[in-house]
Parts: sequence; structure tokens; C-alpha cells
Amino acid sequence: MSDEDRWKKYVNDALIETSISKDILMLTRVDKPALLRKLFELGCLYSGQILSYTKIVGQLQDAGNTTTLAHYLNLLDTAGLLSGIEKYTGENLRKRSSSPKFQVHNTALLTAQQTESLKTIREKPEVWGRWIEATIGSHLINNQVSEGYTVSYWRHRDDEIDFVLERKGKVIGIEVKSGATQRASGMEAFKREHKPDKILLVGNSGIPWQEFLKMNPISLF
Repeated sequence: MSDEDRWKKYVNDALIETSISKDILMLTRVDKPALLRKLFELGCLYSGQILSYTKIVGQLQDAGNTTTLAHYLNLLDTAGLLSGIEKYTGENLRKRSSSPKFQVHNTALLTAQQTESLKTIREKPEVWGRWIEATIGSHLINNQVSEGYTVSYWRHRDDEIDFVLERKGKVIGIEVKSGATQRASGMEAFKREHKPDKILLVGNSGIPWQEFLKMNPISLF
């Protein structure tokens, strides 16, 4: 067994399973523990992507109803495993979005469940790009409570912004582009519609993603 395989087994058995079993199932009544585990696996697979609860139901067997799935996703979030980022609307009172954007709290939760090696993934620009976005997202999510900002996403028709940060009335849009193509039409659309205080590109023609991970997001405000 390679070191990478051994590491994946450790993360899955010692960290993920322990967190689900002890931090969720032993402390909260969960009628369908197998469904909660499947939701977690699906959320890791689609981290960085937006899925409506209706589509989630279609992906899972014995999925129950959307209310159950939203509750289970909240439990996974509270346990520090997986979030469902809400859609930004620009309103003070926002209803929970019907289409959450999956976001792992730690990219180890994502990478440990991949059968392909890291070397293989890095040779697939589309997949590697999603992993970079998930890395930026986990950095933002893990700092939001201590630093007092909220994280959401924005999408209108074909335009999208990966992350929207809000703190004390200030709004910052963040788009992540790790590939050769650095065009992001969603940035202009978001700027026109919501007039954010700042909008940033994380990528080759903006802030390098490696540098962004060294920053405390609060410094952006």
C-alpha cells in the first residue's frame, strides 16, 4: 500500500467515520444514518458545485424529503465536515436557498475519497480547478465564525460568483480561476447588479491562490 493510499484510509476510517459516529450519531437522533453518510459522500464529490435539493434527492436512494436532507446537511456543517453555502440575494433577511453550494470544511475530506492519485488529478484541469476552488472555500468557511463575516455564493442565469463575503454592511465578491482561461463574466454582472465594495479574482491574473491561502480573509475588508 502506498503512502497516499494509507493516508486516504486513515482520513476515512479515523477522521471521517469517527466524526460522523461520535459527533453526530451519538449526540443527535438521526433516523437514516446511511442517508446522512451518502449525503456527505455526495457533498464531497460535488464540493464547489451548486445542486438543488431536488437533484440531490435524485442522486440518492431512499433520500426521504428535502427537509430531511437540509437538516442532515446542517448536522454535517455543525460537525465541521460539510456546508451548504446559501445564495446571496443582497437582502438583509435571506431565506435558505433551495440550491445549496456544497463546500467541504477541509479538502482532506474531498481528496481522501478519490480513487485517482493526486498526480492524475493535477493532470485534469477541470477537476484540479474544482479542487482549488474547494480549497479557497474551506479557507473562507473556517475563518468566518472567528472573524465575523458570512460566506455565500451568487448566481443569476448564466452568471456566477464563487464566493460573496459580507461583514458590517460591506460586500466582497471573489471569483476563483485556476486554469489558463482567466475570463470571468460573472464578475461584471455581479458588479452591475449589487455594486460590491470590492471584487477580486483569485488566479494567475489576480491574487495567486497559494498567496490567498496565506491571507486572513478579514484583511480583505
